[in-house]
Amino acid sequence: MNNSSGRMDRSGGFGRSDRSNIRGGMGGGRFNNGRDFSMNGMQRGERLRKPNWNIEELPPFEKNFYKELPSVTNRSPMEVYQFRQTHSITLSDKRVPNPVMAFEEASLPDYLMNQIRKNSFASPTPIQSQAWPIVMSGRNLVGIAKTGSGKTLGFILPAIVHITNQAHLARGDGPICLVLVPTRELAQQVQEVASEYGRTTQVRSVCVYGGAPKGPQIRDLERGAEICIATPGRLIDFLEANRTNLRRCTYLVLDEADRMLDMGFEPQIRKIIEQIRPDRQTLMWSATWPKEVRKLAEDFISEFVQINIGNVELAANHNILQIVDVCMDHEKEEKLVKLLNEIIEEKENKTIIFVDTKRKCDDLHRRMKRDGWPVTCIHGDKSQQERDWALNDFKQGRSAILLATDVASRGLVRSS
Repeated sequence: MNNSSGRMDRSGGFGRSDRSNIRGGMGGGRFNNGRDFSMNGMQRGERLRKPNWNIEELPPFEKNFYKELPSVTNRSPMEVYQFRQTHSITLSDKRVPNPVMAFEEASLPDYLMNQIRKNSFASPTPIQSQAWPIVMSGRNLVGIAKTGSGKTLGFILPAIVHITNQAHLARGDGPICLVLVPTRELAQQVQEVASEYGRTTQVRSVCVYGGAPKGPQIRDLERGAEICIATPGRLIDFLEANRTNLRRCTYLVLDEADRMLDMGFEPQIRKIIEQIRPDRQTLMWSATWPKEVRKLAEDFISEFVQINIGNVELAANHNILQIVDVCMDHEKEEKLVKLLNEIIEEKENKTIIFVDTKRKCDDLHRRMKRDGWPVTCIHGDKSQQERDWALNDFKQGRSAILLATDVASRGLVRSS
């Protein structure tokens, strides 16, 4: 937590925790034993047929753009070993390029390097250091790293290089790069990065997610976009309606794969991947490596290199001080009020409070608002307009406290 300003009456209770948490995948409701249905009652993706891919008849495409600099090639085995040990990097295949330790070593073109310099980044993160040489070489990758480790730039920058080396889109072509994500917030954040770095080369991106009007998203797709960032449900809807296609897709990213499977998207993901040529380059990113994610990788990613940064199990971020206070339910009110009053005195006082249910989120929001706290809230039942307003209010500091359910937790941590 970080925080706000205002006062709260210590006698005003926040109510008891409601444990009946209801989960649903973005872009389509889950019910009836987890089966995901579209509005017409059919199972989502049922009308999509797997193309009969003939690799020999498909137009060739380029995917190896990496030129290793002498400074990287000549790096001693001991130096490489120490770098990987220091950053807890493990690899499934030792026959991979050495890690790059500076942006200038990554074979990135000037138009990307200029934007990196504008952002004043000091050096690549560990996942970027080892992943970029592998991805830029055209190999498939599974990256296991905690949220906030720099995975977005890890796949967006090679995607832009990949796109600029392909033939231009023709009328009616779908995207060259598809990024599948679990939530609309994460989709919007990935698009911000794609737009920022794609601007100089006119690489266009479109964001496709449920909970927002379809018309503007369809128009963006039809105007032509090289990068499509999408939640699975809304993308399935557009594919079934022939509003877009994946015939040109040669670069596929599955971001937060464990989260997507946890939200019940596996049938939709499998339907979507079937629509993409099998010789594509595929990248899967995940914070954990459960058997479900492993099975998806084995089914759809051939000859991949796996990179682990740290433990493959979900673990705490050791760069963040975490204080755990175990308490009884009736003690939460007093402890929260005390903590918020302490945070008021800090210079950086933005606070995110996660709660377990949508009902709890709304109830807590009403009570805190009543007691004068500058608070806003976000959860899965909010409209897209309400969610955008709440996030912008929080980012710009008009509301110093944001209440949220765990469905948006990974994306919110990135955006704040």
